[in-house]
Amino acid sequence: MNTIAAVVVTYNRLEMLKKCIESILNQSAGCDLIIVNNASTDGTEIYLYSIGKDNGRITVINNKTNAGGAGGFNIGMREAVRQGYKYIWCMDDDTMPKPDALKQMIIAHRQLRGNYGFLSGLILWKDGSRHRMNVPTSGKTDSSAEKFGLRLIKQASFVSFWIKADTVRRAGLPIKDFFIWGDDVEYSRRLAVRMKLPCYMVFKSVAIHMTETNNGSCIATDKEDRIDRYRYAFRNENFLYRCEGIKGTIYYLLKCAYNIIKIIIKAPDNKLKRIKVVLSQMIAGFRFNPEIEKIGDMKRNEQ
Repeated sequence: MNTIAAVVVTYNRLEMLKKCIESILNQSAGCDLIIVNNASTDGTEIYLYSIGKDNGRITVINNKTNAGGAGGFNIGMREAVRQGYKYIWCMDDDTMPKPDALKQMIIAHRQLRGNYGFLSGLILWKDGSRHRMNVPTSGKTDSSAEKFGLRLIKQASFVSFWIKADTVRRAGLPIKDFFIWGDDVEYSRRLAVRMKLPCYMVFKSVAIHMTETNNGSCIATDKEDRIDRYRYAFRNENFLYRCEGIKGTIYYLLKCAYNIIKIIIKAPDNKLKRIKVVLSQMIAGFRFNPEIEKIGDMKRNEQ
């Protein structure tokens, strides 16, 4: 068994998933693969059975219901720790890591001597530009790390996200009740901000995030059929910023106000509906107190 498990969460993107799996299995550094299938209805389960039944490197978990990205990474990371992997490398099913992306994570781990909370890769869109949804928030300057092509960051997405299993034991798992949106922000900030662990972006570890567009997410300008999805975003962000105290709460309230102003100025339609989503979930978020699950006492792996 390898010491590294790549965790991929998938839902109804079979053709994209096939390319993601190929990218992972063809890495210049070896790893095993844990795939969490969120009750896909497009033939994903049959395909995963066909490639996993005789391949000891692949573990497939087929959820009976869609647990969302948050639930999927909760399940996948838990399974990686349960199986005894030392390192976990997370990504969505539309992520295509470059052939040496994993190798560069390993190099960064060794350069830092294991002294970090998480590592995040450089995420590009399919045209080679920086992916707007996956630009990490920078932290303080660390000249000793920057000479290795590393930058201190405070938050990152689960698109090429590396973490030690030992850190998962300490910090707990992603919050499954988030369902979608904000689970990666909460988890990465849990490590970098609340636990005050140094976390880094690894510029040499490159992955392509194959989203349809590179516009980022914005309730003011997004399509009408996606407006309701933002209920999760504003509810979840209420909790994650409340966890950072009064400054976090003030930042969250100002962010809500900014989004309402942006809706008024820029929304092409459904302005009232968009504003109601922000306000209703801002209020609901103060009653949202999900559990942070801990894996419990398990045998610790050496770094």
